Amino acid sequence: MLAPEPFFEPRGTPFSEYHRIKALIELGHHVDLVTYPIGRDVELPNLRIFRTLKPPFVSKVPIGPSFTKIVLDSLMLLTIVRRVIADRYDAIHSHEEMGLVGVWLAKWLRIPHLYDMHSSLPQQLSNFKYSRSAALRRAFDWVEDQMVHKSDVVITICQELQDTVTGMGVGDRALLIENVMGGDVDERPSRSADAIRSTWGIAPEAPLALYTGTFEAYQGVDMLIDAAALIAERRPDARILVVGGEPAQVAAARAHAAAAGAAAVMIFTGQQPAREIPGFVQAADLLVSPRIRGTNTPLKIYSYLRSGKPIVATNLLTHTQVLTPDIAKLVDPQPQPFAAAILELMDRPDERARLSAAARAVAEEKYSRESYLRRTAEAYRRLAGPPAAPASSAKEIAAR
Repeated sequence: MLAPEPFFEPRGTPFSEYHRIKALIELGHHVDLVTYPIGRDVELPNLRIFRTLKPPFVSKVPIGPSFTKIVLDSLMLLTIVRRVIADRYDAIHSHEEMGLVGVWLAKWLRIPHLYDMHSSLPQQLSNFKYSRSAALRRAFDWVEDQMVHKSDVVITICQELQDTVTGMGVGDRALLIENVMGGDVDERPSRSADAIRSTWGIAPEAPLALYTGTFEAYQGVDMLIDAAALIAERRPDARILVVGGEPAQVAAARAHAAAAGAAAVMIFTGQQPAREIPGFVQAADLLVSPRIRGTNTPLKIYSYLRSGKPIVATNLLTHTQVLTPDIAKLVDPQPQPFAAAILELMDRPDERARLSAAARAVAEEKYSRESYLRRTAEAYRRLAGPPAAPASSAKEIAAR
């Protein structure tokens, strides 16, 4: 498995890779993971992690395209060559831009290749405002075309990506597997919901909305701050708890909140261990996802659905591929409607309960772990050859 990310770090693609590896191991596979020299080792049976050389002065990997990733991807090639010389493999499983290396490597080794498509590479240039170069856009288009057309199986993580692959004419080899495990980890949180409220000075009766995630521009944290300023005028007793962000990003967000008049109701915790996030979720009265652009479904949405807490999200494709008005409050990506939706749910415990129950029912029906395992097994059946008869349960799949 080729994973051009800091593994493991508690953010989108590394979470997806972690759960993919766990599923493959449960299904009886052994995984050798080649990844960056940055990240926390995880202990899983039948998983070996091989890290690249660490270049000097590199301690973090920014989200999205960057010069740092170009350097680290180049170093990954050396580790990949060493692995294929040392061992014989049955398949190559590639994530993100390493799909290009994966298809060439699989052809050289004459083994099948699976491309795990977490996003559209050309779209990343827009989401992260990395470059407006037409030549670079064409290069990314060519890379994506190679990865999709020359892979034996393509896993997509949301309907938009599935539609993209289908539009490229290879929908027959694509399989949609949503990241239903989201940001879940095996470790239990060390702090209860009451302890979290106490730690951050939040009164037990205070209405509390929670945001968890990165502070990249597309996540809409600035829009959330402007919405919080409106909430402060109506409900000065309310609190907006924001978990995540690099120190410099948190400092900038605090300054924005102070300038907007939202400082009194906003609490910024900075990054917290992944194991603690369920505790924050249970401490909240409602959960928010203020994304303002993009098409991929945020991983956290699936765990939010299972949480028993209502969701306020922007009415954009990034959310509406999974969320509907029956299970979440969906509003335009502007401060005024976002603040109004939060205030409405803070004032209406009956509506919070209705949305939470509906969301949990949908999660159990459509986004279960058993479904995730079953579809992962199907992807590898396709990789190995003609599909076999479907197993009747995840336990039977694992036994095979």
